[in-house]
Amino acid sequence: MLDSSARLTGLLCGTQPMNDIWAPHTTLQRMLDVEAALARAAAAHRVIPHSAVAAIEAACEASQLDADALVRDAALGGNLAIPLVKQLTARVKAADADASKYVHWGATSQDIIDTATVLQLRDTFTLLDQGLQATCDAVAKLAQTHRATPMIGRTWLQQALPITLGLKFAQWLDALLRHRDRLDALRARVLVLQFGGAAGTLASLRDAAPEVTRTLAEELGLAVPTLPWHTQRDRMADTAALFGMLIGTLGKIARDISLQMQTEVDELAEPAAAGKGGSSTMPHKRNPVGCAAVLTAATRAPGLVATVFAGMVQEHERALGGWQAEWDALPDLARLAGGALAHIQQIACGLNVNEARLAANLDITQGLILGEAVMLALGDSIGRLDAHHLVERASKAAIAGGKTLFDVLAADAAVTDHLPVERLRQLLDPAHYVGQAHAYVDAALALHQTRAARAQSNSRE
Repeated sequence: MLDSSARLTGLLCGTQPMNDIWAPHTTLQRMLDVEAALARAAAAHRVIPHSAVAAIEAACEASQLDADALVRDAALGGNLAIPLVKQLTARVKAADADASKYVHWGATSQDIIDTATVLQLRDTFTLLDQGLQATCDAVAKLAQTHRATPMIGRTWLQQALPITLGLKFAQWLDALLRHRDRLDALRARVLVLQFGGAAGTLASLRDAAPEVTRTLAEELGLAVPTLPWHTQRDRMADTAALFGMLIGTLGKIARDISLQMQTEVDELAEPAAAGKGGSSTMPHKRNPVGCAAVLTAATRAPGLVATVFAGMVQEHERALGGWQAEWDALPDLARLAGGALAHIQQIACGLNVNEARLAANLDITQGLILGEAVMLALGDSIGRLDAHHLVERASKAAIAGGKTLFDVLAADAAVTDHLPVERLRQLLDPAHYVGQAHAYVDAALALHQTRAARAQSNSRE
């Protein structure tokens, strides 16, 4: 039976582990986790009786809640925490009437919802970090394998100059490594407690407020912020921005692969699998379905990021609409980021490279793409402008006569007087005109190795 809360497209642009983090049951459980931790922290500092804790903890199980009633009552109360606390209190009262007096002591609804969201973000960051590490490893392997594999570089969708396939992979790797750095920095800023009470002063806890705050944070494994941040939403915007940028980078990778997977290009292909990439009507099709899912995410993400950013403009000490706009936008961004990353990881781990087509496409212009190399070498002897005119004339002649650029240049004494035929042949070899491509690949691989070594060292400490 399909879960009534599940989306039919939930696994097209998402993954089950990420969907589980943001599933309704998990969201409710994280809110209850905060309520239970709050009871323990308050009791630790004698704000509420120790005798009340056991009954509150026992009732903090999402499976005990009436989820349908929560959905209905949240629409009336304006947020999910209000009916949740009402149900929780009733369940505690059924077991221990005295303990029910101390449910949700000192907190406000936003404290519970925001802190639960932070707990879900912590799990999200862990999943993304694992996915990024695996994806970086796979892309680094591709970059190393194809460090010197020549291919045509394209600008404005047209053939430009030779590059290496390894350079393209190294560019992907370099961007993904930056996202790992951003994620590391984001953890320190975002994984903090939200606890301020009705107006962000914790007046209800009197002198015990600082101690309860510290203990509550310790119970949940979160840092203590300088002060409550109810209407300062830069942390959530920062998170949305990371999700959006990560999805954008993954979309760039998917765009490259899908373009190179076109029948007429046929340089790269997603790994084949039973039932993957077929057409409902054309048996011959092998569609880039993984890339399509990533590009779908990249299309949706900017609007969701904009929603979170627009919600930053909030009123006084508690928001009217801006905070509430995050409730769906942020989880959707997390799901999309997790799904897009999983697709790119799977593609990178099994990417098919057609080196024969890479070579054939590199030769489509019959050497015209190396005209710049010849021009610069010839310019050393006759000057750049004269060399440009000479190579331009030879290029037109090659096109008109259906010849290679080498054939035309090799037959022109104005060229061979300065560039012997063997030198010409070398200049018109794409592998000899990739500039710093090899060095750039090596630099990206070194950065990846350094980061991997640092992570391994940290894990041992």
